[in-house]
Amino acid sequence: MTPSPAVSAASALAADHPLLDGRTADSPLITAYRGGKPSRRPVWFMRQAGRSLPEYLKVREGIAMLDSCLRPELASEITLQPVRRHDVDAGIFFSDIVIPLKLAGVGVDIVPGVGPVLDKPVRTAADVAALPQLTWESLEPIREAVRLTVAELGKTPLIGFAGAPFTLAAYMVEGKPSRDHLGPRTMMHADPETWAALANWAADASGLFLRAQLEAGASAGQLFDSWAGSLGLADYTRFVAPASTRALDHVRHLGAPLVHFGTGTSELLVAMRDVGVDVVGVDYRLPLDEANRRLGGTVPLQGNIDPALLSAPWEILEAHVREVIAAGAAAPGHVLNLGHGVPPETDPDVLTRVVKLIHSISPE
Repeated sequence: MTPSPAVSAASALAADHPLLDGRTADSPLITAYRGGKPSRRPVWFMRQAGRSLPEYLKVREGIAMLDSCLRPELASEITLQPVRRHDVDAGIFFSDIVIPLKLAGVGVDIVPGVGPVLDKPVRTAADVAALPQLTWESLEPIREAVRLTVAELGKTPLIGFAGAPFTLAAYMVEGKPSRDHLGPRTMMHADPETWAALANWAADASGLFLRAQLEAGASAGQLFDSWAGSLGLADYTRFVAPASTRALDHVRHLGAPLVHFGTGTSELLVAMRDVGVDVVGVDYRLPLDEANRRLGGTVPLQGNIDPALLSAPWEILEAHVREVIAAGAAAPGHVLNLGHGVPPETDPDVLTRVVKLIHSISPE
């Protein structure tokens, strides 16, 4: 695998960055991410920016998904909405994992009811060679949206995010969402050189996308590997982990906490940690105490309330939240989250009530 492009030695967080000027370094989220004792139990929700919120649906009305991500004022407003409503301990930047493709000039759109669809799948060495490169200049709408957001968030940190190279490359090979990701898994073995070239391209696009957010003011970064659960450990370690490491190489010198999350990845947690992250996100399938055991108690954990229980009777949901807190107690740090994203049919008042419950339980 070819080395990643050199990161400029002059590239670093500015003195007025929220992590350095006193705004977010001691926040509950960053404290927990760094293994300290937070002033209150931190919680945020994946996909909290949008989907279930009526105010989100109102501001997005008539605007295509990717267009909404590239309008800085709108992306900022959507990011801020759940922080205002729920009192969560972080904003998660509103965007989409295929935005780096869009900004690079790859033909892609979000089709309602389907998901990301490419104009042309990427399946050959020639297809990969023809891919345009994402430029730093093209990321200015992202940086502007982050700047607007952190100016409003004050002491609440913003989390930047990017899709992990495997998930991004899987969409590119299939040309659309897939249940088994047979295309990319076949390419790994049938044409490993082409796979490596594509994974490198995706790693650099995701890494640059995340770097833009962190340098503009995000206080932490999360790499989402939505589809890594379709892989066995051997394939993940050989064909995917090096690309995820490469993506994070773009930002690890900045010193912001880095989180790695995947769905269906209970058997991959150690390998996902070993790409070089500070926090491991755990989906709803594995109790946090078992995840901590598998990881040897080495990193803080994030998760893992089952999204399905958000529509259960309150007494059942409350008991589950308390169980998750108890299971996470052995880890070096614990940030409450869902074991995947907020379902669109979720009652927003339930999320607010969950946050109040979590904040009412003193950190140990």
